[in-house]
Amino acid sequence: MPSLVHRSVSTWQQPAPPPASPERRALVDLLADRLLALGPGRLRVGVDGFTAAGKTSFGHELAARIAAAGRPVLRASLDDFKRPWRERHQYDRLSGPGYYRNAFDLPAIRDLLLGPAGPAGSGRCVLCLRDPLTQREHSDVVTLAAADAVLVVDGVFAFRPELDELWNHRIWLDVPAELSVRRGADRDADREGAEAAERLHRDRYLAAARVYLAEADPVGRADVVVDNADFARPRLLRG
Repeated sequence: MPSLVHRSVSTWQQPAPPPASPERRALVDLLADRLLALGPGRLRVGVDGFTAAGKTSFGHELAARIAAAGRPVLRASLDDFKRPWRERHQYDRLSGPGYYRNAFDLPAIRDLLLGPAGPAGSGRCVLCLRDPLTQREHSDVVTLAAADAVLVVDGVFAFRPELDELWNHRIWLDVPAELSVRRGADRDADREGAEAAERLHRDRYLAAARVYLAEADPVGRADVVVDNADFARPRLLRG
């Protein structure tokens, strides 16, 4: 019997993508089947990659496939665990290195999300610490992870050393750097303006990703690497 996908209360929500192609469905099915074969206990799955690599869409698709197989699923995004904007004057969040080092509340990710969702955790998971749009805090909204629940989390910098040990499975979505910038700038142009959006993605997000790649080797840490440059025809590169 299909199970539920429990999603966060964040207003920063991206809808599940429409079916793209038989090739994409086949790859998602393959990876979901591999996860289900890991056993009946709780699992924590991270979906990482450059900004605009397609992490959220892939996380939604994977979660839906796992839930359809009967496992309860929790969905979360690391975007909902950023430090509050009101404190940004206390640290650098605008440069690439500053964004990598300072934007995310790493203790909260460990203590409120990944730790409780683990095999030995309490199961009391906070799926959204702080809404990135409204800045409203939701640490009091708890979702209980069943003993066989699968937590699927998308987000940049997911495999950094401070968090890496808490994943049971790591998926890296690989896209060229320039495609990441172009996709992200196109996505944010209405909100930021075209030129500002490109600067944001090139000078902050891509610069942050390069620091992450150099210091943490997230691709090397990944269990699975997927070429997601062509949304309709993703390819399994490793795993």
